[in-house]
Amino acid sequence: MTHRRLWTLAACASAALVLTSPGCSGPETRALGRRVIVLGFDGLDFHLTRSLMERGRLPAFSRLAARGSFGPLGTTVPPQSPVAWSSFITGLDPGGHGIFDFIHRDPAAMTPYLSTSRTEPPRHFIPLGRWRLPLTAGRVELLRQGTPFWSRLGEHGIDTTIVRMPANFPPSGTATRELSGMGTPDLLGTYGTFSFYTSDPLVRAGPVAGGQRHFVEIRDGLVRAWLEGPDHPLLKSPEKLRLELTAHLDRSRTFAKIVVGEEERLLRTGEWSDWVPVRFALPVGAVRAQVRFYLKQLDPEFALYASPLNIDPIEPALPVSFPDAYAADLARATGRFYTQGMPEDTQALKAGVLTTGEFLAQARIAARETERQYRHVLDGFDDGFLFYYFGSADQVSHMLWHAMDPEHPAYDPDDDAQHASAITDVYERLDAIVAGTLARLGPDDLLIVMSDHGFASWRRAFNLNAWLRERGYLRLRAGVRPGRVASFEDIDWSRTQAYGLGLNGLYVNLRGRESTGIVDPGAREALVREIAAALLETIDPATGRPAVTKAFRREEAYTAAAADVAPDLIVGYAKGTRASDESALGGIPAEVMTDNRGEWTGDHCMDPDTVPGILLTTRPLRRPAATLRELAPALLAELGIHGFPDEEKER
Repeated sequence: MTHRRLWTLAACASAALVLTSPGCSGPETRALGRRVIVLGFDGLDFHLTRSLMERGRLPAFSRLAARGSFGPLGTTVPPQSPVAWSSFITGLDPGGHGIFDFIHRDPAAMTPYLSTSRTEPPRHFIPLGRWRLPLTAGRVELLRQGTPFWSRLGEHGIDTTIVRMPANFPPSGTATRELSGMGTPDLLGTYGTFSFYTSDPLVRAGPVAGGQRHFVEIRDGLVRAWLEGPDHPLLKSPEKLRLELTAHLDRSRTFAKIVVGEEERLLRTGEWSDWVPVRFALPVGAVRAQVRFYLKQLDPEFALYASPLNIDPIEPALPVSFPDAYAADLARATGRFYTQGMPEDTQALKAGVLTTGEFLAQARIAARETERQYRHVLDGFDDGFLFYYFGSADQVSHMLWHAMDPEHPAYDPDDDAQHASAITDVYERLDAIVAGTLARLGPDDLLIVMSDHGFASWRRAFNLNAWLRERGYLRLRAGVRPGRVASFEDIDWSRTQAYGLGLNGLYVNLRGRESTGIVDPGAREALVREIAAALLETIDPATGRPAVTKAFRREEAYTAAAADVAPDLIVGYAKGTRASDESALGGIPAEVMTDNRGEWTGDHCMDPDTVPGILLTTRPLRRPAATLRELAPALLAELGIHGFPDEEKER
């Protein structure tokens, strides 16, 4: 499991269903007479940023720091993106906004679900043979609690634009304009499911993490396949919507004409298409989407990558903007764009469908879209507040950190040398964004550059459930051998006191809360303290150093956290160590600690003190902000708005 897969656990209802969304107009605004611009650079690490500034690699950052301030920005417990951005948005800790991890679990059913949003399909239908006709609309619900800081701006009549804010799908509808970001699904309701078509008989067809591989045949220079959409929304029995996809190969095996629906694209080997709009026909209307193709090769075998089906911003099937027309306005002004929350296809790289170079090319396409759109938004931004999010540094850092870390277990000096600058190249692109913004500032304008957390090399994987099993806190059913990467169904709950789920969470198997609970509520706190102490004493045999450097009890980390949702203990792994992919969803590998030799080599879900973000401002803030949670109140104070958040009101 990776961050991207964690986001996919709860599927959205079929995109063809009518879904409720915010209204179509924002609040009335008044002229502020100046501009406040906040650039959110996901994953920029304070230590790496400072080093690059000292070496002269980020001249615009340095000019900004000399003009105002630069320092670390403390992140959240735990330092996960949906948790961190939710704290920035609301000024609350997770106990207030209710987002504790990428995933939560239902203690009654003991099943995981997506933490930030929930989709409910229509409840009432008219049956008609093999059809079912919905009488009510489906609904997409944002699970983040608390008041977003931009709501206070709207209350004071300040024009507010919030673009690609994470943990804001569907858009709150309380800013003047909003475009959703991280947390926005693709058309299938996942957080990115690619398709790969190949004639290579050595490639096994079928599902892979984050995608689907299809075997195709070349007959007389023609390849026939299908583009699969969501389930048909009007059929009683599940059946995928499909659209024919054909590829016409030229005799030299240099070009191919890709035909899908009424759209045609001529691609050379190694070339990416632009966005291709597609429509899946229904008896009445259609489900619309968009897709990008990459013609990987034609000789000796055919290989074609198709991006996840993105929600079409011009005719969105799910609410991605506020007002509803804002996404279409942006697309018409600057071109179609990725609406999927994290567009960089890390899963295709992990599956071997894209090479590192091809992944970086795809990431640059997404980055250029974001940059082009930002310039357009900035051109029209004359007054008020603007937040704009850039996510490429985070995703590239996850996949390429080992390329600049010779001590990483996955480091290969021959293969990685050519990509050693991949991450710093992204930092330099962001420096250019800052330079362009500084050139546009007026004397009274304020520019803030911030990140939600830092980054580190992820060298060692900690299998929390294996550790709990080894210490006797978790027991397996009779006949289940340790080492099988399994789900909760292999646990003997009648003898299990605690279990791990998510990237930092540990839960007590509590009687009266978990359906499987055996631990008396009166014994819960003593058990949590006991486990925390044991974790802090755990030594990594490979390094001789502690594997865990922080262990936060829920009561000391959060205010008024919901006891049925929040973890009982939040594990702060030592810098360089992170929960294993297997353990994140309840897997129970044989070994407690292993080298991380996977493709996901950088991370931040560690001790939060070791991965601070950054804060740069054109002038010292009137109200200092040492942590992410304190930043929104400081921004509002710059605009004369105080008393945010009203924590008693939020509760």
